Amino acid sequence: MKHLYLLCSLMLLAACGGEPKKESPADEAPQAAMTPVEPQYFEMRTYYCYPGKLEALKTRFRDHTTALFEKHGMTNIGYWEPLDNADNKLVYLLGYADRAARDRSWEAFSGDPEWKQVYEASHADGPIVDSVVNAFYRYSRFSPRVQAENAGPRIFSLRTYYTFPGKLEALRSRFADHTVEIFERNGIHNLVYLDLDSTESGADHILTYLVTFPDTAARTASWKQFGDDPAWKTAYEASIRDGRLVDSITDELLQATDFSPIK
Repeated sequence: MKHLYLLCSLMLLAACGGEPKKESPADEAPQAAMTPVEPQYFEMRTYYCYPGKLEALKTRFRDHTTALFEKHGMTNIGYWEPLDNADNKLVYLLGYADRAARDRSWEAFSGDPEWKQVYEASHADGPIVDSVVNAFYRYSRFSPRVQAENAGPRIFSLRTYYTFPGKLEALRSRFADHTVEIFERNGIHNLVYLDLDSTESGADHILTYLVTFPDTAARTASWKQFGDDPAWKTAYEASIRDGRLVDSITDELLQATDFSPIK
């Protein structure tokens, strides 16, 4: 399973461009207190911790970082860790008004004396984060607006579809016209659908989304029910008359941290 997670992470990294980077004080970075706005621009960040350091990272977020993010205009949406977390990682989603607001917030956050003090104190027993991967997104046109709600206990499925060349819009149309509704009918709750920002490598062939289930058993039952649904079978066959849409899919099961706004 560890090898599968590593492969999925490398596939997404390759699609989005760039190499994993080492943590710096700016890597948990948002500007002075700002009026919250409904996010339209998103950043998903994945931190890979050194062995035995994940709890220290979660403590830093719980006790300090999330509040500092809000102070500087970021919206904390969700914080998760994999059910099988062999890679010691934390995944989280932040929201902003736009890219310019994001950059202003991170610049202000990274210069905040309180954050610098927190960061240094957290490294008293050595560095915590080995590498960081991030990607920028906007809502897909058919996505529900993500709500920071406590609807747990539940698990989250982070799914990324890699389409064949020229097929992304057809995949979006299939979700918009059929899949989203059929998901809900079969117990698969739609949380959010995200398109990579146009500046990101892979924006022309990647769709990422989060759906939820009460637990792993419910997930298994819902996917079987969905696969057997006659409406899905009809929609699927119609959508691939001119060729298959999806080349590959990655799927990672996550659980919300205790400090996540979404649970």
